[in-house]
Amino acid sequence: MSTPTSAAAALRNPAAASPPAVVRDADAEKLRFIEEMTLNADAVQERVLAEILARNGDGEYLATKCGLGGATDRATFRAKVPIVSYEDLQPYIRRIADGDRSPILSGSGHPVSEFLTSSGTSAGERKLMPTIEDELNRRQMLYSLQMPVMNLYVPGLDKGKALHFLFVKSETRTPGGLTARPVLTSYYKSAHFKNRPFDAYNNYTSPTATILCADAFQSMYAQMVCGLCQRHDVLRVGAVFASGLLRAIRFLQLHWEQLARDLESGELTTRVTDPAVRDAVAGILRPDRDLADHVRRECGSGDWAGIITSMWPNTKYLDVIVTGAMAQYIPTLKHYSGGLPMACTMYASSECYFGLNLRPMCDPSEVSYTIMPNMGYFEFLPVDSSGCGGGDARKDELVDLARVEVGREYELVITTYVGLSRYRVGDVLRVTGFHNAAPQFRFVRRKNVLLSIESDKTDEAELQAAVDRASRLLRPHGAAVVEYTSQACTASIPGHYVIYWELLATSNNSGAGGGEAVGRETLDACCLEMEEALNSVYRQSRVADGSIGPLEIRVVRSGTFEELMDYAISRGASINQYKVPRCVTFPPIIELLDSRVVSTHFSPALPHWAPGGQRSD
Repeated sequence: MSTPTSAAAALRNPAAASPPAVVRDADAEKLRFIEEMTLNADAVQERVLAEILARNGDGEYLATKCGLGGATDRATFRAKVPIVSYEDLQPYIRRIADGDRSPILSGSGHPVSEFLTSSGTSAGERKLMPTIEDELNRRQMLYSLQMPVMNLYVPGLDKGKALHFLFVKSETRTPGGLTARPVLTSYYKSAHFKNRPFDAYNNYTSPTATILCADAFQSMYAQMVCGLCQRHDVLRVGAVFASGLLRAIRFLQLHWEQLARDLESGELTTRVTDPAVRDAVAGILRPDRDLADHVRRECGSGDWAGIITSMWPNTKYLDVIVTGAMAQYIPTLKHYSGGLPMACTMYASSECYFGLNLRPMCDPSEVSYTIMPNMGYFEFLPVDSSGCGGGDARKDELVDLARVEVGREYELVITTYVGLSRYRVGDVLRVTGFHNAAPQFRFVRRKNVLLSIESDKTDEAELQAAVDRASRLLRPHGAAVVEYTSQACTASIPGHYVIYWELLATSNNSGAGGGEAVGRETLDACCLEMEEALNSVYRQSRVADGSIGPLEIRVVRSGTFEELMDYAISRGASINQYKVPRCVTFPPIIELLDSRVVSTHFSPALPHWAPGGQRSD
């Protein structure tokens, strides 16, 4: 065993963290690795860039498009390689997806092995992110650093288990035969996950078969049963996103009576039909009248405050992402958990895994991630005062990882082992400090994203197009949408989009406000029409995952948006520069809008969606 001092001073752990008296040798090795990478961040970055360019230099993009000529140095890279977006790379990605096996983005020794479907959208559909075989090794390495850091803050996590609600999602194949699936689905179905050796620090209550079950209901039900059966062993409860954990709580609210019957009888409900899942649960589920009575007593009381600690009394913290769009769920999680700490441990995306939170037990509002410089080559585009990274970004504006400035905001630009070169991720980050020579970043927002409930991302152009499409249904009724705004409402589970419409009469047949002559059925249909216009990630979340509720339109009375402008001006906005916000989050504004609502409408059916992002009609 090592002392905290020998383990790189346990990441110079602050006194408030209360680290354990000793650090186990396996953890000490990982902590020393973090220290080594962050002490020499710029040198590591230079080495990583040279490795990437050497691996991918014979690919068509770097060799022909950029004319790199086999160079692996920073100066040539900076001079030759442009900043790009997904749309710039899409023609190359489409060729790979269609079956072109020549080296295009990645080098000849590292062919694309599959595509990861990004939750970001392009032209309303999922992005296809190429990946290669050995990328899983890099990602697994970053996963392996999480628990050594967490053990500094929460001792004894090897004495129990983790109740993590983990799920796979649908996958498809490209015309060229490559698998396309979400990044976590790729990981859970990989040998890295399925054949992982036992680790007391990553011991889940959910058998692997329950995680790999593609049926969302059966997977959730089985994981919940197993978690309840092992309730006293559970030391941490979580999901990938905060919204996922709240879906699990909502599932418990809906199904606790059946769960209690199963716990009492020791027999799994016939609604779970997957043989592998039934076999896995059979090894855990035993008749337990006391546990069934406890579930009935706690869930049947009607008071769900602190339900997580009522069900799993030894829980030390929640393991969920509550940064960015997930921050809206923090109050609800505090309610259900009785105020348990929330740990955001890692920062990652489909394009690349980035770094770690080295103070995982900090308040969610203070979460910062330390970029690990060995994961890829990172550059940063300064965000100007208008909140944009500059539409036509210039290469000379990019700042290296080790040279960002504390307090400034940047858009992240990455060059990866899989062949993305100077690719704009779309994440806006603020520098909060440094760990050694590696900067620490707070996630600020997704660039241009207006609405998000879970993994969905809807920008202003998509929302405008959806409103335009739905408003066509109003024309036969002599009405039109004169103004609109929106919010991502998480007051209920699952959350849903709320669109505020002010209607205008376009003919003498309509009422003064424009909405009186439009029937409820028409406005309900407008909700569904908007959903049909939204991207495939949103529609999958609605149809297959159930993680987003029906879209709602709230019609407000005539003059409401003038009142909204008056309110903004009273708070200092310029009347000459005022623009109606297309998304609102400020509670007084939401209260003003809600006080002017004259009718509410919900989507009456599910929008069309089929695996692979193609519409089923």
